[in-house]
Parts: sequence; structure tokens; C-alpha cells
Amino acid sequence: MTSARQTGAPRAARRPRRLNLPVALIYAALTLGVIVTLFPFAWMVLTSLKSFQELFNLSFLPQQPTLDNYAQVLTQTKFLQWFGNSLLVAGVTTLSVLFFDSLVGYTLAKFDFPGKNLIFLLILSSLMIPTEMLVIPWFVGVSDLHLTRSVPGSYFAILFPGLISAFGVFLMRQFFESLPTDLIEAARIDGEHEFGIFWRIALPLVRPALASLGIFTFLGNWNAFLWPLIVIQQPQFRTLPVGTALFNGEAGTQWGLIMAASSLAVIPVLIVFAIFQKQIIDGIVMTGLKG
Repeated sequence: MTSARQTGAPRAARRPRRLNLPVALIYAALTLGVIVTLFPFAWMVLTSLKSFQELFNLSFLPQQPTLDNYAQVLTQTKFLQWFGNSLLVAGVTTLSVLFFDSLVGYTLAKFDFPGKNLIFLLILSSLMIPTEMLVIPWFVGVSDLHLTRSVPGSYFAILFPGLISAFGVFLMRQFFESLPTDLIEAARIDGEHEFGIFWRIALPLVRPALASLGIFTFLGNWNAFLWPLIVIQQPQFRTLPVGTALFNGEAGTQWGLIMAASSLAVIPVLIVFAIFQKQIIDGIVMTGLKG
């Protein structure tokens, strides 16, 4: 009599998963988007590794990679000075925006005073004015104050349009609005002064918004081109985008040098994104929710 249950019997083969056509199309589109996005960066880096003679070959990959282009950019141009100027401008502007925008946003969110809504409306309305329309008044102002003729004045002339951001005020106000008012009132009853409440209690609670605003501000000022190009009158104050653009005109057909300078200019942006990519994505999501 055979046993009804036979040990070692082969298991039934699993059914192959059916191809989900919409999902496959989505992945294909995303893959194509990644290729299209990364191709210019790959071409830039690979071209920077080619010698001048090799630039005219049709090969995509360098046959004999070399770092001579990078060495020439670092030693024969003012690249390090441009880099330092951009780092100074972007860093100071970011710190200023984080402090003043959060302070104004907290004031508009947690204080009641006449004209508060009108002030907030005026701040929002400034977002509708294109930057190109503000360049002329800015330039007339810094010229009348003779800011472009001295070292601290020249840096301040580059800095001052971005020291306070209307978008940052809006973003921080929206986040401070979400904080419970009872927490602020309890701190006041305990005898904490207003700036202490802002600095020790309210500000740590909106840290994700601060991180997002700081990243966006730093990247925006690192890549700023129009205003620095107009206001900088002395070569030693050039920022990295301005210096790189003018160097592209001077280098002519030396594409290896141009690509090397462009590759070096992109490195800080890639580092910031690699370290803070979670905060950047969360900031975009939270900005949409709070807005």
C-alpha cells in the first residue's frame, strides 16, 4: 500500500510573473531620463581627461587619460580665488537667510500687531517681480554708495540682494504657524524672553525647514551668475560662475581646459546633493505641503 504522502516529491513549479506593461514603461522612461541627464556630465568629465590632440578623435572614451587639463586650470588661472569668492558669498548669504528669514517668519507667525497681514502680503508680492527688473535699481544703489571700489564694499555689493529671501520668509512662517501656541505661552509664563523662546524652543522644532532652506539658498547663490557678472568690476572679486564663463571665452577651442574647469565647478554641488539629498527631497515635499 503506497503512502498518500510521498516524501521528496517535486514541488509544483511557480507560475512565471506576468509582465506588467505600465510598470515596465515607467521604468523604461525613467532609465531613458537618467541616461539623457547623465550623458552631458559624462561627456564633460571624459572630455576633460583628453589631451588637445585627442579631442578631435571620434572616440567617446579617452584613449590616454590625463590630468594635465586640471593642473593647468588650477595653476594658470584664478580658479582657486573664484572658488573662495563663491564659497564666501554662498556661505554668508546662507547664514544670513537662515537667521533673518526665520526671525521674520517667527514674528509674522506668533505675534499679533497692526499691519501684519499687509506686510506678509507685500513680502509675497515681491516674489512676482522678476530679478531682471531689480538689477538696475540694485546697481544704481551700490554705485551711489561707492561699494564697488573697496574690498568689503565689493563683497557686500555681491551679497546684499540675497541676504534676506522673500521665499524663505514665506517658508519659515508656514512652519512656525504649525507650532502649538500653548508651547510659546508656557515659555513666556516661565519667564523666558522672546528671543530666547525663538532661539531655544521654536527654532529647533523647525530644523527640517531650516535644512531645506539652507541647501536651496547655498546652491542658488553658488550658481548665481547675472548679478555678480554685472556688479563685479575688479577681476579679484569674480565668483566661480563668472570666472568660469569668462575663462570659456578666453580658452577658445581648448575644450579640455573648459571641461576641466566646468567639472571642478560642479564638484561642490554634487557633494552637497550627495550629503543632503534626503533633506532636499524632504524639503521639496514639505514645501508643497506647507504651501
